[in-house]
Amino acid sequence: MQNTPPLILIVGPTAVGKTELAIQLAENLNGEIVSADSRLFYRGMDIGTAKPSAEECARIPHYLIDIVNPDETLSLAVFQQKAKEIIADIHGRNKLPFLVGGTGQYVRAVTEGWTPPKVTPDEKLREVLEKMKDENSTEWLHAKLKVLDEAAAEKIDARNVRRTIRALEVIFTTGRKFSEQRGQVESPYQLVTIGLMRPRSELYERVDQRIEAMFANGFVDEVKSLLAKGYLPTLPSMSAIGYRECVKVVQGEISEEQAKIEMKRITRVFVRRQANWFKESDARIRWFHPSQENTAEEVEQYIVNELQNKML
Repeated sequence: MQNTPPLILIVGPTAVGKTELAIQLAENLNGEIVSADSRLFYRGMDIGTAKPSAEECARIPHYLIDIVNPDETLSLAVFQQKAKEIIADIHGRNKLPFLVGGTGQYVRAVTEGWTPPKVTPDEKLREVLEKMKDENSTEWLHAKLKVLDEAAAEKIDARNVRRTIRALEVIFTTGRKFSEQRGQVESPYQLVTIGLMRPRSELYERVDQRIEAMFANGFVDEVKSLLAKGYLPTLPSMSAIGYRECVKVVQGEISEEQAKIEMKRITRVFVRRQANWFKESDARIRWFHPSQENTAEEVEQYIVNELQNKML
């Protein structure tokens, strides 16, 4: 146990305050930040994903942000390998790695050694599933997954067509539930897991403020730029919350106010889905409430104490 390298994990729902706390802690504890938020992978998608600013990235190095173009995909297995290599590099420079994000499957892939099901992609089956989605709807396809594997459906965003299709592909190919096929090993790290939580009403208010700020800061222009570069609205990356709604604004189908209302509604659903990954009842997570005074100092002291205890 003493030879297992440390990893600080910071989890919690969208808009809870993970980025700012992680930066403060990394500054004080000689750390660097590895993002486990799948929305931050894409170049040019900055405002709508609430990506850390240039100023924030200048304070502390951030990794796995802006690593692919919007028309490229980054598989869970590739992310897992990249994250492990970066964490090893941070350790090699005698710094403390912080894994930060709200995308549950990406966090677990790193911290619990998940290995995705080894099922070769079946392009014909994928075409059939895509056609079924086009003839019905994204929500309809996700509902079919829920019938076959409720546990998988609970943890896959209904808007994430790529992951929904992959789960169905694995189920139809193997005859077994997708949720039961992830390989898992003992964590390769000395994990100290910090969870951030706010009262639901406060969290929703922060979400609303963030969405209003996105539009004030040029979200619609960002989407116009992406479309002008030839990125299609049907790309999986463009299904991220807000981008689909902004495309409709650009195309004149809805107003900005209607887009804001829909984004706020969908984000609330997303927040509740995130809670399926990181539960307040999980004894492995030490929960803190950022709205309280001296939270950063308390979290820092908890991390120091835990690392000392784990090395005994």
